Amino acid sequence: MHIVHVVQLYHPVASGSVRYFVEIGKRLVADGHRVTVLTTTAHDLESLWQSDKRTFAPGYECHEGCDVYRFPIKRISDIPLVYPILRRVLVEAGRLRLPLSWLRWLASLTPQAPQLTAWVVAHAADIDVIHMTNVTLDGLIHPVMAIATAQQIPVITTPFVHLGDAQDANFVRYYSMPQQLDLLNQSRDVIAMTGREARFLQSRGVTHPRFHVIGAGVTPAEVIGGDGDSFRLRHAITGPIVLQVGAMARDKGTIATVLAMQQLWAAGSTATLVLIGAPLAHFQQFYDQLPATTTDHIRILAYASDAERRAAYAAAQLLTLPSRTDSFGIVFLEAWCNQLPVIGADAGGIPDLVQADVDGLLVPFGDVDGLARAIQRLLTDSALAHQFGAAGYAKVHAHYTWEHIYASAAPVYQVPELSDAD
Repeated sequence: MHIVHVVQLYHPVASGSVRYFVEIGKRLVADGHRVTVLTTTAHDLESLWQSDKRTFAPGYECHEGCDVYRFPIKRISDIPLVYPILRRVLVEAGRLRLPLSWLRWLASLTPQAPQLTAWVVAHAADIDVIHMTNVTLDGLIHPVMAIATAQQIPVITTPFVHLGDAQDANFVRYYSMPQQLDLLNQSRDVIAMTGREARFLQSRGVTHPRFHVIGAGVTPAEVIGGDGDSFRLRHAITGPIVLQVGAMARDKGTIATVLAMQQLWAAGSTATLVLIGAPLAHFQQFYDQLPATTTDHIRILAYASDAERRAAYAAAQLLTLPSRTDSFGIVFLEAWCNQLPVIGADAGGIPDLVQADVDGLLVPFGDVDGLARAIQRLLTDSALAHQFGAAGYAKVHAHYTWEHIYASAAPVYQVPELSDAD
C-alpha cells in the first residue's frame, strides 16, 4: 500500500502528534508499505502564522524509511494578530450556523500549503489511503479532503482535540467547529487518543461507524539510560529537579508551574525547575519579567537533544505537565519509563492516562496553590513518589509501548497481513 500522512509539523519537531506519525510511519515501512509524509516548513506552531519564527528549508528527505516532503506556508498576512482574529471569526461564524462552504472558505484564510495540495492532486492515482491530523489546523487539510473525496481515496483522521478544562467551556470551541467536525464525518476512520476525546466528538455529532480509541506510545529503551550526574554538573544543579517537558505556554501549564515553584522557593525549597520545549512568545514575555530570585532557580532548554532530554529524566525527581491542551501526553510515558512520579492537570485527555493517586497526581488546570502542594508532596514523600513511578512503569510496559499501539493502529489502514490476523 502507498500511505500518505498529512502532518502540519514533522520531525525533528518535538511534539506528541509528530512522534505518533514518526513511530507509526516507520513501522508501516517495516511491514513493507510505502509511506509518504506531506508536511510544512514550520519548526513550531507559531511559525505556521508568523514568518519571523524558525523554519526548515522546503524539499525532500528520507526519515525512518518514509519519504518526507516539506512545503512552504502561505499566509494572508504576517501580522501575528491576524490568525487569532480569524480563528475567533470562525468560531462565531460556526455559532451562527453559516453554511459549511462559507466556513471552509474562512478556514482557507488561515495558513495553507498550496504546493502540498498540488502534490496530492498530482499523485492521487497512486495513493491508497490518506491519514490526516490536527483538526484545529483545518485550513491546511480541507483541500486535501476535497481531493480525496473527488478521487475516492479513503481518509483516516486523527484530530488530536484539545478538550480544555471544565472551567472554560469556550476553549474547546476552537477544536470543534462545524467544518472541523464535518472533516471527521467525511473520514472513513477516526482515531481518538482517549475515550474522553471519542465521547466528546460523538456528543458533538461525529456519529462515525469506524471510531477507534488507540492512544500513543513510547519506546522505553529510547528514553532511559541518561546521565543524570553529568546533567546536574552541566547545569549547576545540586538539589531536587522538577521537570516539565513540552511547549512553554500558558495552556500547557508552564506559567502555573513557575508560579507554583515561586511559592515553594519562598518557603525555602532548594528545587530547580527545568523546562524543556519551545517557548511561545507570550511565555517568553512572562519569563523576561521575572526577577532574578526566580530565574536563578530555572533552567530553560528550548531545543534539547534526545540525549539531553534522557539525561534530564535521569536527573529529575518528578515530571509536571498541568496542561489543558494535551490530547494524551506522551511525556508522562517517558517519565514513567524512568520510574518518575507525574503531576498532570485534570483536563484534556490527561485524566484518561494518569490515574490519580495510583500513578500520579491530578490538579485542576490553573490551580497554582494545588500544584504547589502536589509538587511539595512528591518532593517530600519519597515512598509515595517511588510508588507512583513504579505503577506508571508497569502501565507503560503493559499497554503503552509503540508495539502495543501499532498493533491497534495498523488494521485501521486495512493492512492485509494484520487485518487477517486481527
